[in-house]
Amino acid sequence: MPKYILFDTETTGNQEEDRIIQFGAMIVDAKAPLEVYDELCSCDTEIKLEAMEVHNITPDLLENKPKAVETNFFKRLLALNTPDNYLIAHNIAFDLGMIQKEGFEPRLQLIDTLRCAKHLFKELPYHRLQYIRYALELYKTEQEEASKNNIIIKAHDAIGDVLVMKLFLSKLVAKCKEIYPDYNPIEKLVELTKTPVFIETFKFGKYKGKTTTEVAKIDAGYLMWMRQNMDLDEDMKYTLDKLTNSANNEYY
Repeated sequence: MPKYILFDTETTGNQEEDRIIQFGAMIVDAKAPLEVYDELCSCDTEIKLEAMEVHNITPDLLENKPKAVETNFFKRLLALNTPDNYLIAHNIAFDLGMIQKEGFEPRLQLIDTLRCAKHLFKELPYHRLQYIRYALELYKTEQEEASKNNIIIKAHDAIGDVLVMKLFLSKLVAKCKEIYPDYNPIEKLVELTKTPVFIETFKFGKYKGKTTTEVAKIDAGYLMWMRQNMDLDEDMKYTLDKLTNSANNEYY
């Protein structure tokens, strides 16, 4: 039976030099007990104050903790690193990038619950995990799930986020069955993870609330400036490229 590895990391920051300081993970197998991992780990990189502000992990908590590669979760991940299993995270590019800094090269199939949320729950204005937690009322059932596995729920805590992700994954599977009844839902989530999302409405900047198509018509130069100067995720890059290419084709 395949194993579904849901994981999250807390880190010293979000820059190239930053490293993992906490793993939270659940490994789900239909025919085996749930595996839960909640491990702090040490590193040689200083924790940025902005990161502490989010996850409340301070240097003293990491004293005498193992390195990331020495944790039980990392060792288990290496053992399960085959195409038969699934690695799942919310904004998987970030967390995957972090474990790759530790020498991990994934062979598993990947599911990004963030991108899948954008595909399947387009009606939601935001797709952050904590927003989804409340929008889909996952908080109403999370305590029961947490109690079964001796988990303390805290926002922006790796294992707490994984618990919410597990509940959300069930919602994604159900939504897949509803929208794509002829497809295996897990296989469809893998496919959606590989498929960029066209962003229909700006959620930031001077055109917040306006549709991207509308802005392309009135200020294509701004879109080009964004593409060249801003640190954008893959979906926004895809959207801007599609809009600017369309505008260029119309012009010519």
